[in-house]
Amino acid sequence: MGILENLYKMTAIQDIIGNPGYLLMLAIGAFLLYLGIRKQYEPLLLVPIAFGVILANLPGGNMGVVPSNLIELGEGHTKNLLEIAHDHGIMNFLYYSLIKTGFLPPIIFMGIGALTDFGPMLRNLKLAFFGAAAQLGIFTVLISAILLGFTAKEAASLGIIGGADGPTAIYTTIKLAPHLLGPIAIAAYSYMALVPVIIPLVVRLTCTNKELLINMKEMDKKYPSKVKIKNLRAVKIAFPIVLGIVVSIFVPSSVPLLGMLLFGNLIKEIGINVARLTEAATGSILNTATIFLGLTVGATMTAEVFLDFKTIMIIVGGFLAFAISIFGGVMAVKIANLFNKKKINPLIGATGLSAVPMASRVANDIALKYDSSDRLLQPVC
Repeated sequence: MGILENLYKMTAIQDIIGNPGYLLMLAIGAFLLYLGIRKQYEPLLLVPIAFGVILANLPGGNMGVVPSNLIELGEGHTKNLLEIAHDHGIMNFLYYSLIKTGFLPPIIFMGIGALTDFGPMLRNLKLAFFGAAAQLGIFTVLISAILLGFTAKEAASLGIIGGADGPTAIYTTIKLAPHLLGPIAIAAYSYMALVPVIIPLVVRLTCTNKELLINMKEMDKKYPSKVKIKNLRAVKIAFPIVLGIVVSIFVPSSVPLLGMLLFGNLIKEIGINVARLTEAATGSILNTATIFLGLTVGATMTAEVFLDFKTIMIIVGGFLAFAISIFGGVMAVKIANLFNKKKINPLIGATGLSAVPMASRVANDIALKYDSSDRLLQPVC
């Protein structure tokens, strides 16, 4: 019996029985895996995040990310990375070296930049205003969070979830409210993966069938653009250089993210001469960064952190930020259509939600359901 008792103590069964929160978190992780695998909701993000949640909530595995106050030694000193790995496990080593330092978000932005084509936007600069309107959720939630008792920095970190961009949310939170990084990162990436659910919900509540049937190709033929770019390649090469310099002057704090995004875009537009750099940025580097980011972000979602009232408020606030941002972009298009002969499909307003292409793909799929010849993907990517 003594041997059996010792064997029982070696397992995690008693910990799971003693804290049902583990079971809830394991169920959440399994549900996120289901969404990523079965429903194919952004599986490249959701699968590593979901598995990270599961790993973090297996008692005794030492795979959950611990709060930063457990890393501190007192008097402003913290453990070095070797001490973190020894005392708290490999996942904490990855989290504090790759995420907490702000290393991975700019690397991912470089890959995103190398996958982005600014050509359609440069040909029709009015689209940029709809993207700006789709940031409405950021400011609405920021103000609401302050009124609910969050500090200004916490509210800003919460509001940035409405930008629907995980690396931006992580980087902003690291700078402003690092103690909220876990729940904010989870909210940002979870709702990014749920864009195929959130966009159709908002669109159904705000758009009529007539508006969704607006065919962009037909509108382009009926009202062709009067402005022609003679050398589009030269403009696309100059764009990231000029924009990077201008933004660095007016908003220098954005340079780590935006600078890497624009560098990635620059090597893409240069073309064959730096093709190997582009392939690396969009291939091995981006994929490796995505794996580590997903696992470590998921590992922050432990029962102790997630089952907290402030975390629940962040999750709810993140959803509202997403929904209001989509609403803002859609309404901006609807207002513009009141004054222009050349109508724009309101779905284009929803694509301003995110820097990643998920929102554009979802909007394109909705448009095709109403009109199989109406492809929005090219105008909005």
